[in-house]
Amino acid sequence: MLRRATDWLGVYREQVNALNVYPVPDGDTGTNMHLTMQSVRRELDTCDENSMASVSRAISYGALLGARGNSGVILSQLLKGFAETIKDAAQVDAALLIRALNAAQKSGYGAVMKPVEGTILTVARGVAEGARGETPDQVLEQALFAGQGMLDKTPDMLPALKQAGVVDSGGQGYLYLLEGMLGELRGEALPPAPEVSSYAQQQFENEAFGYCTEFLMSGATRPIEDIRELVSPFGDSLLVVGAEGYVKGHIHTNQPDELLAAVGRYGKMLKTKVEDMSEQHTEILGMAGAAARAEEEVPASGLVAVANGYGLVKLFRSLGARIVSGGQTANPSVQDIVDAVRSVSAEKVIVLPNNKNVLMAAQKAAELLEGRAVVVPTRTLGQGMGAALNFQPDQLAEDLAAQMEEAAGSVTTFEITRASRSTVITTKTGKDLQIADGDVIGLQDDELVQAGGSPEDAVMQMLEEGYQGQDIVTVFGGPQKTQADLDALAQRISGAYPSVEIETHPGGPDLYDYLLTLE
Repeated sequence: MLRRATDWLGVYREQVNALNVYPVPDGDTGTNMHLTMQSVRRELDTCDENSMASVSRAISYGALLGARGNSGVILSQLLKGFAETIKDAAQVDAALLIRALNAAQKSGYGAVMKPVEGTILTVARGVAEGARGETPDQVLEQALFAGQGMLDKTPDMLPALKQAGVVDSGGQGYLYLLEGMLGELRGEALPPAPEVSSYAQQQFENEAFGYCTEFLMSGATRPIEDIRELVSPFGDSLLVVGAEGYVKGHIHTNQPDELLAAVGRYGKMLKTKVEDMSEQHTEILGMAGAAARAEEEVPASGLVAVANGYGLVKLFRSLGARIVSGGQTANPSVQDIVDAVRSVSAEKVIVLPNNKNVLMAAQKAAELLEGRAVVVPTRTLGQGMGAALNFQPDQLAEDLAAQMEEAAGSVTTFEITRASRSTVITTKTGKDLQIADGDVIGLQDDELVQAGGSPEDAVMQMLEEGYQGQDIVTVFGGPQKTQADLDALAQRISGAYPSVEIETHPGGPDLYDYLLTLE
């Protein structure tokens, strides 16, 4: 049922995106809920399907780790309440399904510091109140009827919805998930995707917004309540939730760097996402314009790039790329890449995997797309940036791919991160490196060359051995590095290499202290 619900929501994803106006137009409600469900499905694919406890854990664990955006985090808590209710059962009958839907809405409300009516929470409450019947399909049918009635009332609860003439996007997404579950019970085929021709955000063309900031942390040294209190002054739309040793946070703020640096002191930051909501808003308005210009000629080439770290994502977007979220330890699926390519309006689309572990998935996606995608085999984010700088949408993809691959090969990438286990590694030069779990390690073009010391010392050591007269060094600081850290490192590099032009940017990839490109 949950697998079918994921696909069902995927059909309506763009329609849900088009409804989004609240709490601010951060744009991707449908996409974020769908990505959250895809994470659930990935966990279901590897769990013991003969054990309800295993299935339940896959639902709650997958939802928490994959939660994206305000709507995705709330959805993860709805699913958590649902899963905890069914985990000890041998089967889910009508009575248990009713209890699970009620537990879902209680868990959702409990996760939000200041619940706002007229949102997905209100619709989840309506679903729970309406859930009744003698069989699971009757329960879902009645729950959907009541949920739709509550959804129809959301414009009367939130002025922004009434102004835009839409219902709540998160609530609509939740009902599509329940429709998909019911569709599985009834054996119904997926419906055709509706055509989207207008976006509610067109009502807000001149608004300015902050940064939608998220983090996933393990090994937290402080209780969730303390972390929530730490984060709270930084902004609004705050959610901090946790389970099984993980803490997931979401907030809208104008200080993403300071927030992540502050939170990072209390655990290991596994994943971050910072979206400039003003830029995202502009992008969505552009999509609305594209929908209105659907009959016009499409460009020869489009671009899809796999990336994480908001500074890197911002750069790739500025170069014309549609982003697939992912990278080291968070590899996107083949389907994620296929969906991204299909969302790009172009005759053919160039795909930049930007990680050796994503390359095979990108190539498989290209096969499934039957000639619509061309993969440039970038193995690092630095190579991806070098390739993307040469992207021209008016050129044929086959011609562009050769030029972009050549450009990628001219970029040297340094990555400074931490070892995940103790080991001994022999480098290409024959040097044995003794590495302890948690040690700073340095990779040059994906090959381990440095271990030990501070992240900044590792950068200088790698430059001493790997610098070959390049003109420009670009430094991206990871989620736990402040602008002061970047400035201090830039001064050290400038002192040692006075002729080099140095650029620094916050928003480097997750799990990295620094990422440098030399070109």
